[in-house]
Amino acid sequence: MTHPGRKLPWGPMARMAGRRTLFAAPVLLVVTFGVFAVAAASPFDPVKAYAGTAGLTASQENLDQLRVNLGVDQPLVERWWNWLTSAVAGDLGDSSVMRQPVTDVITERLGWSVLLAVTAFLVAILLGTSLGVLAARRQGGWLDRAVSSAAYTLEAAPAFWLGLLAMWFFALRLGVLPAGGLTDTDSEVVTFGQVATHLVLPAAVLGVSQLPWFFLYVRQGVADALEEDPVRGARARGLDERTVLLGHALRSGMLPMLTLVGSRVPELITGALLVETVFSWPGIAAATVQAATSVDFPLLAALTVLATAAVLAGNLLSDLLYGLADPRVGFDG
Repeated sequence: MTHPGRKLPWGPMARMAGRRTLFAAPVLLVVTFGVFAVAAASPFDPVKAYAGTAGLTASQENLDQLRVNLGVDQPLVERWWNWLTSAVAGDLGDSSVMRQPVTDVITERLGWSVLLAVTAFLVAILLGTSLGVLAARRQGGWLDRAVSSAAYTLEAAPAFWLGLLAMWFFALRLGVLPAGGLTDTDSEVVTFGQVATHLVLPAAVLGVSQLPWFFLYVRQGVADALEEDPVRGARARGLDERTVLLGHALRSGMLPMLTLVGSRVPELITGALLVETVFSWPGIAAATVQAATSVDFPLLAALTVLATAAVLAGNLLSDLLYGLADPRVGFDG
């Protein structure tokens, strides 16, 4: 995206990243406090969720003692502050629903969620870009009409519905792909081949759910670039259509799409949670659902901070990429 002879502006990039990091600190503080406030107002009782069926026969004295042990008897602000100071020191607390440290819960599951999200994002970007370029090259053609219609349809399709449809067709009807999980049910070890096979459906579904926006942005951007004077001049100089399309129009047409990298992160996280649930993918989706329904304060706060940090990092990445692709924009944001 940068000119071969142009040095990367590391200084301005570092200053932008520093400003965004300073801005992220108060945002994360507000977000974590909001999590504790919403959880405190929730109708779910964390003590009953922790006790399970044993809580039905437990005495009030035992329930009160359990409430003290879990720390949910403390005022909202005190509970939040205790968690925050411990988190800053590296202790995220213990998950009451998972019965293990929050750090272990995230460590065991985050890698699988990242693998799914990154794979799906690459599918969406590569496929959306390719289809967008082809559609822009022949606007109004059969490919443009077909893919555009499909894109507008997919925009309104929930990710979990696409997942259920894909599972029914490819796993149940055709039997060519596994319906869910990380490995085969009779396997005692996790192998690369099994993980890759089981990743196909959830990654494809999540990627396809994100594809419409990349396709539509690239299609419109490349179509507009093809009408610009520099591209017309390149054609007038006798450059072949492939060079004009990929070397000139695509470069200009990709600029609007770079802003999507950050803006699609929240949707990607939400879609990943739904897709993980549908396909029983061992990511953080199950932990998030259980933390919410059980009002697991430490786990809820940690997962929310993680999601918020991912959104902020995605926005920073899109701005950095846009600044690199278009030097006129700079890194003053």
